[in-house]
Amino acid sequence: MFTSDPPSYRALLDQYQVQYDNAIRSGEVSPFLYPQNTFNVGILLLYLLIPTSRPRLRHYARYPAFALIAYFSITTTQNCRSMFCAVGFCIGLLTAWGMLWSATLILINDAPTEFKRIERRRERRVKRTAERSYLNGNSEGSMASGIDSEKTSLLFRQSADQDGYTAKENGDIGKAGSKEVYTTQRTGPFEWQPYPLNSFLDRLDWIVDIVTNFRGMGWNWRISGLPAPPRWVQKQLQQTENVPLSKHDTHKAPNGIVRYHDLNALLRQKVLTFITGYLVLDVGKVIMMMDPYFWGLMNRPPPAYLPQLIRTSPVLLRSYRLLLSLCGTHTALQTIFSLGPLFLAGIVGPKILGARAEPWMFPDSYGSFSNVFDTGLSGWWGSWWHQTFRFAFAEPSRWAVEKLGWDKRAMKAKALQLFVAFALSGMLHGCGSYAQLPATRPVRGPFLFFFSQPVGIILQMSMSRALKQAGILDRIPKRVRQAANFVYVHVWFYYTAPLLTDDFAKGGVWLFEPVPISLVRGLGFGLEGEGWWCWGGRIARWHTGERWWQSGIAI
Repeated sequence: MFTSDPPSYRALLDQYQVQYDNAIRSGEVSPFLYPQNTFNVGILLLYLLIPTSRPRLRHYARYPAFALIAYFSITTTQNCRSMFCAVGFCIGLLTAWGMLWSATLILINDAPTEFKRIERRRERRVKRTAERSYLNGNSEGSMASGIDSEKTSLLFRQSADQDGYTAKENGDIGKAGSKEVYTTQRTGPFEWQPYPLNSFLDRLDWIVDIVTNFRGMGWNWRISGLPAPPRWVQKQLQQTENVPLSKHDTHKAPNGIVRYHDLNALLRQKVLTFITGYLVLDVGKVIMMMDPYFWGLMNRPPPAYLPQLIRTSPVLLRSYRLLLSLCGTHTALQTIFSLGPLFLAGIVGPKILGARAEPWMFPDSYGSFSNVFDTGLSGWWGSWWHQTFRFAFAEPSRWAVEKLGWDKRAMKAKALQLFVAFALSGMLHGCGSYAQLPATRPVRGPFLFFFSQPVGIILQMSMSRALKQAGILDRIPKRVRQAANFVYVHVWFYYTAPLLTDDFAKGGVWLFEPVPISLVRGLGFGLEGEGWWCWGGRIARWHTGERWWQSGIAI
């Protein structure tokens, strides 16, 4: 695989760069090109743009559109690689996600006819014009009245409506002689907005929102576990539609996910999350790169800096590497998830994005770790870990249970839902593994890891049920039960998690540089030659292929 045994992870990166360049020149793989390799997303957007007023066109275009999405997604995963191993993983995972999300929106559901979102109502305004003087016969007096222009416009609109005057489209003089216009910003109360038909821009905004909003916050399909919108928002929604109010206006869901009431609280928390994550990733990168295991060289001896007790104990060494992998994965995701609220709510804001930038639209991604103590492995996956893909994972089994006529609360329905959801998760992560440049094991690694998780959940639930039926569980102190759940989860992961973490390491996920400026390496704690600035080399470049459609921005 390598021309020589790499002495450092940077030497290994250089070898991967040579391997990538040779594969591109030989035609063995293709670079991931923008925009060509994002056509699957474009097709989804184009299909959703077909208005619901044209049902026959939507009906006949539905399956051909998905077939094209699937074709582009599969060929991209098969053929495209990136010079950065972690980017390759993201390409495979997100391309597979695009196909699954498209199936959720246009095959399993019909998003334009079934879904709606919370948005502010457009308030109608009448533009005050000089022609208004014809009402009172004194143009100079009306222009010099000193009344607030916006209030005057509203009062004039009301009086014109009451007296039966008509506002002209181009400001022509009727009885009122004014021009009626709509504000470009939504400033009214919140209401449920179905698929827009009158305005192309509103329709495009609605579609982009549903395509990029995976958890459904602010939609009528919001996933379970997310806090409901604030009660004052719910009361405004009741003005146009009879929806039940939450019993309590709480900012925290039962699983511990927090919803923010004001912008300052949201930004404080996300800035703290970003800064903490940045520093942890900086330190973690340096620590990981001291261990060849995280380069993907599995047979190298453990690093000398570890205590001898850990180096000589297979159990402790595996536990150390699993813990470091968990910390790196959790911190990287938390840091990435903090960027959306900081940009959308903190920089762009509701004046431009409307309800999409309201602070309550950005609940936390992770729940409370207490769920693991309380419910074990099911609490880990169902309540603590991020639920970004939950809706798409759950919809295929929901559809199947309904078609089969099963009771969704029956054990066989729950088992089907578990295995389908984790199989889809394994498929996504397996595609990510497959799309990496180094040799990996997509099926026997990530897919098998996720597909094994329902076994652990059902096993633990069965043991708990047996103990409860025997009258033993209720006599065990709560703290003991929580400790048992904690131990069970981590013993289970000790044996199953290497399927995923070893594949991450082999695929080069940890070789990616997460921070542009490193405080740790700037202070001299990195490798020789490393300093403050960490990003370098080719990030993106123009690739020229044999034909024009084979040329684009290579990532």
